[in-house]
Amino acid sequence: MTIPKTRRQFASDNWAGICQEAWAAMAEANANHAPSYGADAWTAEAVRLVREVFETDCAVHFVFNGTAANSLAVAAMCAPFESVLCHEHAHLATDECGAPGFFAHGTTLVRLLGKHGKIAAADIERATRARRDVHASMVRAVSITQSTELGTVYAPEEIAALGKAARALDLRLHMDGARFANAVASLGVAPRKLMWEAGVDVLSFGGTKNGLPCGEALVFFNGELARQFEYRRKQSGQLASKMRFLAAPWVGVLREGAWLRHAAHANAMAAQLARGLEGIPGARALYPREANVVFATLPPAMRAGLRARGWEFYTDVGPDGAARLMCSWDTTAEDVNAFLRDAAELAE
Repeated sequence: MTIPKTRRQFASDNWAGICQEAWAAMAEANANHAPSYGADAWTAEAVRLVREVFETDCAVHFVFNGTAANSLAVAAMCAPFESVLCHEHAHLATDECGAPGFFAHGTTLVRLLGKHGKIAAADIERATRARRDVHASMVRAVSITQSTELGTVYAPEEIAALGKAARALDLRLHMDGARFANAVASLGVAPRKLMWEAGVDVLSFGGTKNGLPCGEALVFFNGELARQFEYRRKQSGQLASKMRFLAAPWVGVLREGAWLRHAAHANAMAAQLARGLEGIPGARALYPREANVVFATLPPAMRAGLRARGWEFYTDVGPDGAARLMCSWDTTAEDVNAFLRDAAELAE
C-alpha cells in the first residue's frame, strides 16, 4: 500500500509528526529489553528531568493522552459530589466527551465566562460563594488552560492571583498544559513561576502537541493529591506495560531543551502568520497572538478557496466560526508564506 504524502497544514499541532529528538530516544529505548510498567531506566530519567524543569520534587505519572491526564487530575482532586470551575471554552468542558465525570464518577464542570479564554480570581470567588448548600455540587477545584484555547497566555501574576483565591476558598488548582511549552516559550520565565510558586497543585504537561508521538505527564506539586494515584492510573487503563516508549520521548526533548526550542519555533511561525494576515483585505485576527495559534475571521469565499487549494483548518473549535490556524514544531516559513500568498490571491 502506498500512503500519499500530504503538505504540512494549519489544522492542528496534533497533525505534525514526531520530532527527531523524540524519535531518536525511542530508537535508543528500543535497542534492548527493559523492565515493564515503569520500572525502567528511561522512565526514571524522564521523571528526573521533569523535576529538574520545575526545580522541585514533584510526583510524575505518564499517561497516554490529554483526555486521561485532565480527567484523572479531576478525579484526584474531587469527590463525586464536587465540581470544577473552568472557562466556557476549556478543553475539559468542550472536547473530553464527558470523561471528567466518567473518571470522577459524578463530578461536574461549571463553565465561567472570561475575556480571551481566561478566568479571573473574582470569577472564582463569585462562583464558589454563589451557592454552598447541600443541594448544589460543592466547588472543589479550578482548572485553567495554559496557553488558553484561544491562544492567549496567563502571566505569572495572573496565575498567582488565581492560586491565592483558590487557597483562600480551599480549592485545588489544576492546569491543562497541553501547550504549556508554548506558554513558557512565550513568557520567557522559569516554569516554576507558572507552577508551584504560583499555587498550581496539578499540571497536565502536554507533549503530544510539541513533537512527541503520544504521552502526557501528570505532574503533582501537591503530594497529597498524588497519594495512591498509581492505582487510579492502572484502573483507568493508563498504565503502559512498555512504559519506556511513553517516557523515552520525554527524555529526548527535555535533556537538551528541545521542548522549548520547538515551542518557540511554533510561536514564531504563528507570529509570522498573524503579521501576514494583517495586510490581507477581509482577514482579521480575533485575539492577541501570544502562543502558536491565530484565530482569524476570513471571508467565506476566501475560506472556501483556501480549502479548494488543499489547505486544512478548523472553523468549529472556537467562537464565532473563526478559522483556527495552528502552527506546529515543524511548520516552516515557506508553509506560512504559501498560505498567505493563496489567501492574498483569493482576496483580490
